[in-house]
Amino acid sequence: MAPLLEHTTDLTSKVMLITANVGSIFEDLSREGPSLTDFTPERMLKMWLNEFVATVTKLQPMFLAIHMQEVGGKNYEESMQYVNHFIKTMLASEDLECYDKARVFLDEDFTAVDKFTALGSLYFAHVSMTAVEVFDFQAKKFVPFVGREVLSGNIESVPIKEKAKFPQNYFPECRWSRKGFIRTRWNICGSIFDLINIHLFHDANNIEAMLQVRNHAYTNYAVIFEK
Repeated sequence: MAPLLEHTTDLTSKVMLITANVGSIFEDLSREGPSLTDFTPERMLKMWLNEFVATVTKLQPMFLAIHMQEVGGKNYEESMQYVNHFIKTMLASEDLECYDKARVFLDEDFTAVDKFTALGSLYFAHVSMTAVEVFDFQAKKFVPFVGREVLSGNIESVPIKEKAKFPQNYFPECRWSRKGFIRTRWNICGSIFDLINIHLFHDANNIEAMLQVRNHAYTNYAVIFEK
C-alpha cells in the first residue's frame, strides 16, 4: 500500500497495487456435476476472490490496480470461458460497490497469435475520489475516469492503453507464447504516473534469465518503452 499525495487536500489517498500470475486458478479444476466434462475452476476462483475482497476491505484503498498474467491459464483455449465469470463475480461483490469507477482490460483474443498476451489489468477508484483521469494515447490527452467498463476480447483499438507482445527476434534464446505488457497512464489529484503490467521471460527464474540476456535485453526493453 502506497500513499499518494492529494493536491486538493492535506490528506493522502491510499493506493493498492497487486500483481499476480493467475494461471493456476483457472487450471485447478474440480468436479461440478456427474459428467466427465463437468469440471470448473470454481474452488480456486472462490478462494482467490475471497482473499482479494477481504484484503481490500481491510486496507480500504482509494485507488486499486490489479495486474494479472496468464489470464485463463496455460490451456487458455479451453479455460478462457471462465474468465468472464471471474470478472463478473468480482464486479458484483457488495464489498466493491464503493468503487464506482472501474476499467478492466482483458487481452483474451488467442486467435491473434502475434498480439495475444493473456494479460489482465483492472483499475478501481473509490466513490470519494473525483479528480481521477486516464490517458488517451491516441488523442494524447487525459480523459475523465468515470463509470465502470470491461474491455475484453481483442483490445488492440482501445485508446486508453498501450499494449505489445515482445517480438521473438528480440530474445532469440528464449521461447514464449504470451510475453508482453499493457501500460496505462493516470492523473490522480495532480499526480501523474504510469502503471505497467508486464509478463517477463522465464517465470521460474527471472533473475537467471536477466543474467543470461542482460546485455541486449536491457537495450531492447528500452527501445520498447521509448515508443
